[in-house]
Amino acid sequence: MFLDIGNEVLWLIFMFVDLSIAVIVFKLFKREGLFMMIIANIIIANIQVIKLVEFFGITATLGNIVYGSIFFSTDLLNELYGKKEARKGVILGFVTLMIATLYMQFAISFTPSAIEESLEAHKALSTIFGILPRIAAGSLIAYIISQLHDVWAFDFWKRLTKGKYLWLRNNLSTMVSQFLDSLIFVFIAFWGTLELNVWWQVVFTTYVFKWFVAAFDTPFIYLARWLHQKNETK
Repeated sequence: MFLDIGNEVLWLIFMFVDLSIAVIVFKLFKREGLFMMIIANIIIANIQVIKLVEFFGITATLGNIVYGSIFFSTDLLNELYGKKEARKGVILGFVTLMIATLYMQFAISFTPSAIEESLEAHKALSTIFGILPRIAAGSLIAYIISQLHDVWAFDFWKRLTKGKYLWLRNNLSTMVSQFLDSLIFVFIAFWGTLELNVWWQVVFTTYVFKWFVAAFDTPFIYLARWLHQKNETK
């Protein structure tokens, strides 16, 4: 294993690493870096979400961190470049996931070579991407609804507060949007495939862990805005 430590500690480390990388990429590539993070995270999240793990004794889907941090990127785009650029980031992620889903269906439809390694690789890809369409459908629908709501809500709170209280609009817009995302996604992706008590755990934990990511990313969005303002004054 890469890190042989408990899931809870690993989750916290991963969250810190993901948001730190998002800030670094933004520092290096500005708005294009945020677009890149949205695209990368939407693909990674939809692979990781297949894996169910235990956190604090309850079942949750992996992928909550990288998916939750997409809201960080869209909120930062909204804050620094406006609602139009944030919507552009959302659409880029949406189109990317559709293309990835289509291409991987072609990939697993090819007959593999009889070589053992090739058969094992085909089996692994089929295991991961064979169930991707339903998960991708849930993710696409939940993603576009929740992200566009987040863009609207962030802009609404920004105008209402006259550009003050970044922490407030970051958390209010994201936490409501993530509730919509979790409910829509888990219903489409897992309804009928999990026992009811496990399904409810996934709904609850999916939202709770995304909510925690939203709260945790607050100092990172302040840091990113400060780096942007510092660069603009040079």
